[in-house]
Amino acid sequence: MNKNLLAVAVLAASAFSTAAFAADGKVNFAGEIIDQACTVHSDSENQTVTLGKVYVGAFKGGAGVTAASKDFSLILQNCPDTVKAATVRFDGIQVAGNDAVLALTDEPGVATGVGVQIADNNNKVINLHTDSSVYPLSNTEDNVLGFVARYYATSATVTAGKANAVSNFTIIYQ
Repeated sequence: MNKNLLAVAVLAASAFSTAAFAADGKVNFAGEIIDQACTVHSDSENQTVTLGKVYVGAFKGGAGVTAASKDFSLILQNCPDTVKAATVRFDGIQVAGNDAVLALTDEPGVATGVGVQIADNNNKVINLHTDSSVYPLSNTEDNVLGFVARYYATSATVTAGKANAVSNFTIIYQ
């Protein structure tokens, strides 16, 4: 009897261990950490892009309406010969269900129904955690990577209040 219980226990254990290692596929992650990069100009490291005070009526068209577009740039200097181009990846807290819009900073008196959207120099909207268009880099002059930020209505109704958002950025070299 004990031998039968032992055999059943071994079979059961092997069935569970096989299930633990079952997979539908795998994901390989590839990249490179480089030891030389461009210098991010001090004006670009921690900048504030002022979108201004915008009347709620500017969003009367409902979700998807944009307002208060403002150009901003990131300046890269002293790029080594080993990098010829770069993209920029913006991170941050997204509006629920929309990875192309930064959520407003959670603070007392915050506006609702709106977030901040970023586009690159080709006016292509940049989803958060996704690379921008490619910017060619020069190692002999400053590289000005142009972007635009704007308010983006995320619902049919926008309410008044503070409308601040924050994003970190990472330069991805090519």
